[in-house]
Amino acid sequence: MAKRNASGAGGIRQRPDGRWEARYTSGRDPGTGKQVQKSVYGTTQDEVVKKLRHVLTSIDTGTHVEPSKMTVGAWLDVWTAEYLHSTKDATQASYKGHIKNHIRPALGAVKLQHLKPHQIQGFYNSLLEAGLSPKTVRNIHGIIHSMLDQALKVGYIRSNPSEACTLPRWVKKEMRVMNDEAVTAFLQAIQGDPYEGIYFIDLFTVMRQSETLGLTWGAVDFTTGTITVSKQLLRERKAGGKYYLDTPKNDKVRKIKPANIVMQKLKEQKHRQTEWRLKAGPAWVNPMDLVFTNELGQHLVHLTVYRHYKAIVAGVGEPDLRFHDMRHSYAVVALMNGDDIKTVQGNLGHHSAAFTLDVYAHVTEKMQEESAARMDAYIQNATKEKA
Repeated sequence: MAKRNASGAGGIRQRPDGRWEARYTSGRDPGTGKQVQKSVYGTTQDEVVKKLRHVLTSIDTGTHVEPSKMTVGAWLDVWTAEYLHSTKDATQASYKGHIKNHIRPALGAVKLQHLKPHQIQGFYNSLLEAGLSPKTVRNIHGIIHSMLDQALKVGYIRSNPSEACTLPRWVKKEMRVMNDEAVTAFLQAIQGDPYEGIYFIDLFTVMRQSETLGLTWGAVDFTTGTITVSKQLLRERKAGGKYYLDTPKNDKVRKIKPANIVMQKLKEQKHRQTEWRLKAGPAWVNPMDLVFTNELGQHLVHLTVYRHYKAIVAGVGEPDLRFHDMRHSYAVVALMNGDDIKTVQGNLGHHSAAFTLDVYAHVTEKMQEESAARMDAYIQNATKEKA
């Protein structure tokens, strides 16, 4: 072994302190072209021979990863700085929040190459014991899995230890929808309300709240009677954060064709906004060309619109309804009235029809039962006619 000089070769010697050392060439420095020498150590010659044999085999098979002093915390710094540029600002803010509050305090000091599945599993279990929801723990796992996957790709680790972890079961929140009576009561309650247009549009277009508040006049086509959902209004997640327009969730732009009465409501909003602009004069400011603004053209605030909505639904006897439940309500009505699942998926902006089927499984099951009943009645009638 001492005579080997090719890449991966090694030599063994006993050090003055009595330990055995095996030196090997791990490759060449890409900057200087010189060979990079590394060592493994052991208390006996046999021990160091075994270690050297393992290293040389891994070099030959291309699976060798050099020991690294990099900690999980140090890699998190690199990962967030270099590999998150393609994600949305809100996603980055969420990731960094979980890293700061949970991941770094628990795992940051661990050597990246020494991180084991049981350490990550223990971390997840401690989060649950501390009261975090299963969904939040699964989200944190997503961050850890992604950053370790990147470490694997660049060669810092041999495998992703988070793959072996067991995640807590996440039970979806019970879906609540407005029945016919609730819809009627809600529509009556919002008549004349400052946010009537927002609630009406949101209920009958399945747009998300941020998409409705981020709707621009350029996305509304009165000629074709269509709305292009291509933006959402978001706020920077920091003190004094500014509002800005971003692409929709999942970056999925979609075009919807709502009922004519929805387009009529938008025409009324345009007329109302024109009156506000004339009245405000130089004070009018609407740089984003938003459909829904205050009387000076400024964007609306999500929390204000939401709290106002909660007061309305509480007033009609449905205090548990969330803003997002208006999407569910419309989707259920659409499916029950014969819209095919692909059309509903497109209007909702889901990434696949399978996902839509999963979300509204209870509705489709009922539709299947009704279809079977109709077919049963058809067969009975056909049989009677033949007899």
